[in-house]
Amino acid sequence: MFKNKSYIGISFIILIFGIYAVPKIVDRLKDGEVVVGDRLDKVSGVSHSEAKLVEVGPAPKFELKNQDNIIISNDNYKGKVYVLEFFFTTCPSICPKMNQSMLGIENKFFGNPNFGIVSITIDPSHDTAKVLKDHAALLGVKSSNWNFLTGDKTVIMDLANKGFNLYAAENGNVAGGFEHSGLFALVDKNGIIRSRKDDFGNPILYYDGLDKKGVRDLQQDISILLRE
Repeated sequence: MFKNKSYIGISFIILIFGIYAVPKIVDRLKDGEVVVGDRLDKVSGVSHSEAKLVEVGPAPKFELKNQDNIIISNDNYKGKVYVLEFFFTTCPSICPKMNQSMLGIENKFFGNPNFGIVSITIDPSHDTAKVLKDHAALLGVKSSNWNFLTGDKTVIMDLANKGFNLYAAENGNVAGGFEHSGLFALVDKNGIIRSRKDDFGNPILYYDGLDKKGVRDLQQDISILLRE
């Protein structure tokens, strides 16, 4: 008999708690008050990478000629966030996919004067200013802040391999005669290469221009740097 009364009493307390507390919890969920804290940052709309993008190091200096025969250097991108790649116009493999990824990025930030793109050819003997201009037109490039650059081959290869550490090489045994990385470099307004961290907390250094997630991550991080 005593046990039955105890159970009834406990049940009554639980019922009263439910009547009082549940509506308040529901209201707090609606207002977003419950999902606060680093552990739940994704729920509040802030990704882990947004806390702080890693500083990889200063972007190497460059001075090359663009599709309009104008000399372009790092100074043209001072105060701008920009994405940089190495490619060539006759590439039969990864470049078309990289081009489409860059076009998606251009469309995402089109009209923002603080954002730009740099595409440097690794086949400058073929990719003259005129060839690059025709290539840009073929792609449908609209932004005046997207420069396609050409110049001395040795300078460009050193810039890719020793400057940005983005692999590029001439190879007669592969289709197109050149091989190169499909990665994009992200540079902030102060000329510093930046990146997010991977799931293990290591800097990714560069973004995969061939992968949808890599491009999506890059777009998110461009937005972060534009707000800084």
